[in-house]
Amino acid sequence: MGNIRKVRKILKSMPTIEGAGVHLKRAFGFNHVPQLDPFLLLDDFHSDDPKNYIMGFPWHPHRGMETITYVLQGNVEHGDSMGNKGATGPGDVQWMTAGSGIIHQEMPKGESNGNLWGFQLWANLPASRKMMDPRYQEVKSSQIPEITMDNGTRIKIICGKINGVQGPVKDIVTDPEYLDIAVPPKTTFEYPTKSGYTVIAYVIEGDGHFDPENDQYSYEVDGAKYFDLESGSSTGKENLVMFDDGERIVVNAGENGVRFLLMTGKAIGEPVAWYGPVVMNTQEELQQAFKDYRNGTFVK
Repeated sequence: MGNIRKVRKILKSMPTIEGAGVHLKRAFGFNHVPQLDPFLLLDDFHSDDPKNYIMGFPWHPHRGMETITYVLQGNVEHGDSMGNKGATGPGDVQWMTAGSGIIHQEMPKGESNGNLWGFQLWANLPASRKMMDPRYQEVKSSQIPEITMDNGTRIKIICGKINGVQGPVKDIVTDPEYLDIAVPPKTTFEYPTKSGYTVIAYVIEGDGHFDPENDQYSYEVDGAKYFDLESGSSTGKENLVMFDDGERIVVNAGENGVRFLLMTGKAIGEPVAWYGPVVMNTQEELQQAFKDYRNGTFVK
């Protein structure tokens, strides 16, 4: 199947506050550009206390990038400058391509017990597409196919194609995959990846080993390989795994299994000029974006 991708780095998500006071954990962001090209940022919002998220993300602009919201519990109500309104609920995805510019708001609402859990991923757009027409791909949970592999691994395919099964999000410039993968306890999962593409995994439940060829993670008894979950070498929830290049990943799930988001994409390889919710290629383009916002000409 080709070379196994080794783990380059593991990042622990860090608490931060965004919007009007939303407490969340940031897996990666501004300081990691361009290591994860075409991806810019991943936030994990997970709370059972409404005061940590109820103020939400009031009206703000975006240009030059995409925001991908995936909700597991509660919902995120949204509205925008084009008159769109809706809610992203449990299992739903909103893939918003900001392109030339959109002004929107996102207001989280918890379940009756206060629980809210979801993720927002930011993906960059190449210079040739930064000023494309804005669009949404609104995907309900019922539209997201889930397949079960021979070893019991379950994969929800948000974007990408596995064994002929196509996810609902299509026609994205950076040719990404976005998968929600649950591997049963003490099970090995292998997955092919395109050489030269960026591959990252964010662990959301359980733990596992993402670098099985690294001896510090394993030991042998009578020729059989075992994985030492007590050594601290396994990767648990709220950690991001950055992979080196290669043609496949291999994951060994721990005693409680492991669930992770797998994201892959084609690197853009262009300069990044990023300030707040606007991501362009030059400082001049950034200045123009905020000038447009002040002048009321941001939305084209």
